[in-house]
Amino acid sequence: MSREAIEMSAVEMSTASVDGVASGQERACYLIEGGIPLKGEVRNSGAKNAATKLMVAALLTEDPCTLRNMPAGLGDVTITEQVLRALGAEVTWLEDTVVSVRAAHLTNTVVPLELGRKNRLAVMTTGPLLHRSGQAVIPAPGGDRIGPRPINFHLDGLQRMGAALDFRDGLYHLRTDGLRGATIELPFPSVMATETLLIAATLARGVTVISNAAIEPEIIDLIKFLQKMGAIIEQRVDRKIVIEGVQRLHGAEHRVITDRNEAVSLAIAAYLTHGNVRVIGAEQGMLLTFLNTLYRVGLDFTVEEDAICFFGTDTPPRPIALETDVHPGFMTDWQQPFTLLLTQAHGMSVIHETIYEDRFGYTQDLNQMGADTGLFTRCLGELACRFRESDFYHSCVVRGPTPLHAAELTMPDIRAGAAYILAALCAHGVSTVYGIEHIERGYDHLDAKLRSLGAKIERVPSGR
Repeated sequence: MSREAIEMSAVEMSTASVDGVASGQERACYLIEGGIPLKGEVRNSGAKNAATKLMVAALLTEDPCTLRNMPAGLGDVTITEQVLRALGAEVTWLEDTVVSVRAAHLTNTVVPLELGRKNRLAVMTTGPLLHRSGQAVIPAPGGDRIGPRPINFHLDGLQRMGAALDFRDGLYHLRTDGLRGATIELPFPSVMATETLLIAATLARGVTVISNAAIEPEIIDLIKFLQKMGAIIEQRVDRKIVIEGVQRLHGAEHRVITDRNEAVSLAIAAYLTHGNVRVIGAEQGMLLTFLNTLYRVGLDFTVEEDAICFFGTDTPPRPIALETDVHPGFMTDWQQPFTLLLTQAHGMSVIHETIYEDRFGYTQDLNQMGADTGLFTRCLGELACRFRESDFYHSCVVRGPTPLHAAELTMPDIRAGAAYILAALCAHGVSTVYGIEHIERGYDHLDAKLRSLGAKIERVPSGR
């Protein structure tokens, strides 16, 4: 897809009715015919959750930075590009998957409201802006509707590093005469808070210690990029990251890791449709927990040097008790597609969500398609959970196997949206799926990749 087409798609996503105000006839949608086995091979794209953070980190230096294996077709990448341009950076696409970011001069310290509310990346620009301009203004965050995702961990850490903070008129105003190292204990190993503080600490005076830090592969990828730029960062035991501030960072080149969430979605599509899909570039090391879980439910795969093959059979998966957790546990973004897979398991499964308090709403739509799920506020698991004795439906019981039938669906967020597409692929009949701006914000041309595997999925543009 050309850059012009990508930018037009981003405009469409930004003007689409996320809350479903517009009528179905006016919104873009997918028409998906189910029951067709997916077969063939497809290349795993660069990771959204790494690519956008690397683009922001490039603001730390005046030198050009080059990022390869970029998922250029993602709405979130386009939004991040627009944010960087609004701050004065030059963003140049050298090839379809290669981008150069040069922030020789930052001419603006305010992230535009209309951009900052499209996702939560704005808070990550605070470190570079404070280092280079002494001030930053960002709007309250937007993004997926999967429960509150406040940025107080980010802001508390920045204040410990010497930033003064005011909140007025829906905007966070930060200023400093120089960030300094600090010891920061995160109440929870938040991925984005860890990334925000990592980026800010690289140029801070002194040593910063982030305890209870997240250690996801995307964070390690960010650390590798920052080290290439001249940062001094050590990952120590017990989720501790230590950063020695340096006076200056320089430009660097880096290849973005592949998207483990996309790989999981493609894998489950193969199992649900009784197909055979080879995902080129899928990395075993980042998928260990997912692959172990496949074995536990009786599904098979083959790991090759440059790919992983996922092949389904007519034998239903076994039921399982499953809990999401921070890395290296079972990722919360894998919960939705795996819950769908368990609707086809023979017996009763239990899923305990420990990361987000409100991430099972999509199961109501699955039930309308024929699934048999039930939600509970109790912790149906063994892991320590922040939501214990809280009134959040964060445990789910799934009974199967239940054949699914086509339905009209509206995606509430990125990962639930992927589950809806997977449900439509294995359902009987033709489903209509709205809210596709979510999936196109977080997956790189997923509909085209599925079509290349034989899926009958048509994108109907808005206004048609």
